[in-house]
Amino acid sequence: MTGPAGSAVPTGDRGVWFAPGRANLMGEHTDYNDGFVLPFALAQGTTASAVRRSDGVLSLTSRQEPGPAVEIALDDLDPGLVTDWTAYPAGVAWALREAGHDIPGATITIDSDVPAGAGLSSSAALECAVALALTALAGLDLPRGELAAIARRAENEFAGVPSGIMDQSASLLCQEGHALLLDCQSLETTQVPCDARLLVINTNARHELTAGDYGARRAECEEAARLLSVPTLRLITDCGVTSEIPDRTLRKRARHVCTDNERVLRSVELLRASSYEAVGALLTQAHASLRDDFEISWPEADVAVDAALSAGALGARMIGGGFGGSVLAMLPAEDVPVREAVTKAFAARSWAAAEFYAAVPSAGARRLS
Repeated sequence: MTGPAGSAVPTGDRGVWFAPGRANLMGEHTDYNDGFVLPFALAQGTTASAVRRSDGVLSLTSRQEPGPAVEIALDDLDPGLVTDWTAYPAGVAWALREAGHDIPGATITIDSDVPAGAGLSSSAALECAVALALTALAGLDLPRGELAAIARRAENEFAGVPSGIMDQSASLLCQEGHALLLDCQSLETTQVPCDARLLVINTNARHELTAGDYGARRAECEEAARLLSVPTLRLITDCGVTSEIPDRTLRKRARHVCTDNERVLRSVELLRASSYEAVGALLTQAHASLRDDFEISWPEADVAVDAALSAGALGARMIGGGFGGSVLAMLPAEDVPVREAVTKAFAARSWAAAEFYAAVPSAGARRLS
């Protein structure tokens, strides 16, 4: 499958497409329960520089993954064919073909400033950039919602990651200066103004969504829903009924999903009123729920949250799939020493230094040239 990049003669069609990473303001692990989520696109993202080929081959290289190009005949695409980073772009090509779209071969070069394993949806950014590239080279103009579903299928069925549709929707649908309220049951979206000061703290404890713990949480939610006689936990509107679940672990999982759905909807109201102190308090509540009820936090995240709050942050919580990744902090209008406090706390424990990124709600995926 490997060979020199660009070994086929291109037809001349080419371009560069960008898709952003995302942070999630509120709602974590509620997407695959058909719940509500509130992500926003980051300024950081992934670019896919693509040239059309005439030989039906997908050639993939990445500036972040040194080595020869991986070349795959489109007709050979099948889940399990590749299992490294190329599973995400190859999966997009496969999912597009499975959806009945005739796409050409392409030579695609990937570049990204979204750190992998940081819980900022680097995989979804990769999928969405490649999806835009391949559909454009094919002369297709698919609705963004449909493209998000195709990218999600690539991640679920080809790459084997049991994620929901939040990440792809955020990458494709977000608008500058807004968070995206997504109803993961109806797929209805609402743009919510957001000009809060936000900071991503990459704890540099890498996470992998294909790890068994992520799939286990999904299975636990499904079992909790079964015990409550509902198709998904989205349908639980009175969080008190979760106390009826006899198993303590499943009861905690259901309680997190229900209360986080409530926090999403309350956050929307507060953002519209620019009540950032109240939103910050919800962020901190969400972290406690993710730590204690969903049990997917990790030591670096807990320390980063505590340090950020002690330094004057309005609120903070872990983001992403859990078991490693990043923390999102909401800051007041005045400068507070959050970076210094987190850096000091990590150094005191001899941990790798955290990295910090201004988290500015940004525009979704687009063509650059």
